[in-house]
Amino acid sequence: MTSLRTPVEARSVGHPTYSQTFPCEPSTAELGRELREVLGVWHLDGLADRAALIIAELIANASRHTPCPEIRRTVGRPSATRLRVGVVDREPSRLPILSQAADDDESGRGLLLVDAVADRWGYDLHGSDRRPWDKEVWAELRTEGGK
Repeated sequence: MTSLRTPVEARSVGHPTYSQTFPCEPSTAELGRELREVLGVWHLDGLADRAALIIAELIANASRHTPCPEIRRTVGRPSATRLRVGVVDREPSRLPILSQAADDDESGRGLLLVDAVADRWGYDLHGSDRRPWDKEVWAELRTEGGK
C-alpha cells in the first residue's frame, strides 16, 4: 500500500491502493476527506464529494464505536468501473449495523447516508475465520464507465 503523500504513478485500475493511518478520534473525520489528490490521478474528480462524505462517515463511526487508538483509510480501484474507499480498525467484533434513527435522534444516520450515497457497501474481516484481527468497512462508487 502507498501513502497519499508518496508520489507514484497510479495505474488506472488495481494497485496501488492508497492508505493512510490516522488517530481514531472524531476530529479525524475532516482529515479523511482529503481524497482529491488520489482521485485526480485517476481522473475521478467527479466522485470526490461523494467519496469524501462516505469516508467522513466511516471515520466518525469508527471513532464513535471502537476503542482503537488509530484507524487506516484506504482508497483503491478494484476494477476499471469501481472506486473503493474504506476504513480499517482493530475491532472486528464491532460490526457495522444499518439501523433506523428516530426523528429526534441526534446521531445514528451515518450508515444510512453511506447506503444512500454509495453504490454498494459492506465490511471485510481480516485474519483467520476463527480469530480475525481487524475489519475494513468499505463503500464503492461506480466510475463513469460503470453500469
